[in-house]
Amino acid sequence: MINTPVIDFHAHGGSWGRFGVVDDPNLYIRLMDSAGIDKACINSIFFGDARWANNLVYDRFVTKFPDRFIGVAFVTPHYPEETIKELDRSFNKLNFKFLKLYPLYYRQPSDSDGFKPIFEWANQKEIPIMCHGKDDIDAPGTTLIKKYEKFSKDYPKIKWVLAHGACMPDINSVTVAKELPNIWIETCGSPTPLDGISFAVNHGLVDQILFGSDMPLFDYRHQIAKITTMDASEEDKKKILGLNAIKLLNLDI
Repeated sequence: MINTPVIDFHAHGGSWGRFGVVDDPNLYIRLMDSAGIDKACINSIFFGDARWANNLVYDRFVTKFPDRFIGVAFVTPHYPEETIKELDRSFNKLNFKFLKLYPLYYRQPSDSDGFKPIFEWANQKEIPIMCHGKDDIDAPGTTLIKKYEKFSKDYPKIKWVLAHGACMPDINSVTVAKELPNIWIETCGSPTPLDGISFAVNHGLVDQILFGSDMPLFDYRHQIAKITTMDASEEDKKKILGLNAIKLLNLDI
């Protein structure tokens, strides 16, 4: 394993029986140790009650294993009267480091009006947000570049992380990350095309790529292997595996 801090930017808490997902922190840690992962950024998006979900992350993972897990907040526009209060609590009291959104569960795209109060709050506080770049629920004709051009203009202090944006040789994600400020792309995904992540590296984006696993939906071990065995320099791999995340989140590691 490469001698560098390794930060998983994309992990989930919360059981999901339909897919055999069990969020046992001890299992996570065993697999993290096996794969050489130092810390995991963990969110919980599987529940409509954001306060309950964030408490699960805090109580089950972060409080019990503070050296291994970094808390990530979740809120939903389904309950607008609770959203800002929960954001304030998650970042001021629970000390979470960034926000994960999942528009598919809201059944409205990320550029719909329901997300505006969340984005305005995050822009004021300069909080990073991770979200899928595009979803099937996006309006017809929506393109990644148009969506994030508007986001970058309207919310210039948000650092945007496109979940799964680096797992494929996707020219759209690469174009957005190259042309717009404050865009990062994350690596996890089930597709494993040859040189998928190298595609983004070869387009000059190594400082904007973040390693993620999607644990427990995917196994740490095969997700990290896409980085450690890719055709790139050791210094580039160190950035992707953890140094970029440390810089983005201002972690003291």
